[in-house]
Amino acid sequence: MKPLARRQYAERRIETLSTLAPWAMHANQSRGRRYPEAPHKYRSEYARDRDRIVHARAFRRLEAKTQVFTMRFSDHFRNRLTHTLEVSQIARTVATALGLNSELVEALALVHDIGHPPFGHAGERKLNELMKRHDGHFNHNLHALRIVDRFEQRYPDHPGLNLTFEVREGIVKHSRDYAGREAEWPELAEYLLELRPPLEAQLIDWVDEIAYNTADLDDAREAELLDLAVLRRDVPIFGEAYERVNAKYGAVIEKLKFNDALKGVLDQLVTDLIETTSARVRESNVKSVEDVRKLGKRIAGFSPALAERNAELKRFLFANIYERPVITEDRDRSIRCLAELFEYYLSSPKSMPAFYEEMAHVEPRHVVVCDYVAGMTDQFLLRQHHHVFGAPASASAKNTSA
Repeated sequence: MKPLARRQYAERRIETLSTLAPWAMHANQSRGRRYPEAPHKYRSEYARDRDRIVHARAFRRLEAKTQVFTMRFSDHFRNRLTHTLEVSQIARTVATALGLNSELVEALALVHDIGHPPFGHAGERKLNELMKRHDGHFNHNLHALRIVDRFEQRYPDHPGLNLTFEVREGIVKHSRDYAGREAEWPELAEYLLELRPPLEAQLIDWVDEIAYNTADLDDAREAELLDLAVLRRDVPIFGEAYERVNAKYGAVIEKLKFNDALKGVLDQLVTDLIETTSARVRESNVKSVEDVRKLGKRIAGFSPALAERNAELKRFLFANIYERPVITEDRDRSIRCLAELFEYYLSSPKSMPAFYEEMAHVEPRHVVVCDYVAGMTDQFLLRQHHHVFGAPASASAKNTSA
């Protein structure tokens, strides 16, 4: 290869545009970044977003934020970071099968939980409750937007990560539509609230659910909180998969049969998501991303039959795992620490690091306190609580739960 040709080949941006479906989001059709930047020689815009997310401090903090189970039971449980990686892995598979932009999907998967506060959804609910007392609110998706737009300071040319419009839009629209309620969110007007997001963003909700439902079963078994007989009886999608595995590998130890049955559940859910979404794309006759955006409802999702199977699995987890006293007692203790620390920072000037105290001069103090607390890891919050109140946080640090 001649030198010029070799250089042109090396500088070609890595994006297989020819393999993308017409309704996929092409990077060269992006609405761009808030602060314009020159294109990279060999990375697409969404590949750059993905890499910026991976290098963010908030992304690294996910490693110390609990998913459901803590190290109290085992060293092998998922945390927010490992869950995020599993979502990303599944999402890339689904995107590739559907001819969607896998780099955009990967960026969206990696950023989808970056705004989670300590102690998972329980922490989110408590922060929202505390903020409502001040006519505010807390939502981990909107907090994620604040993180990537403001709090991650890595570049001299602009604040935040300066992600593309489509990734920021996907953060805003994760698990939520705004059509018909746009006036309630004037601060989000730039994100086309009246429209659906691209299919790449729509997929993340479903892949997230597949990942955490199946992983929570796996972790529950590791914690010895799972009654296999009840699971097989109450969750047909698992029971049928287990029967098939048992018929084939009857003499194999139970743990391996459980693993193979769970793999079958995951595969069935992913396959249905791919096939159902593909069929809906054909039925809706969309020809472009703009067609997807203008539809009256999202088209990614399960078939009715698999949606019900998935709902049965979720009901089982809530009834048999998430509300077990061994989970709720730890969770409630940790949430009390969060609430007490929030009120302390709110009522005590100069109690937060200088960066946040300076922010409190230009924004309401309760908003800044919420930002500070939401950015903490589980163990850092408990250590801060111990430092402020002198309570024995060491036991709680081992027993926190999402």
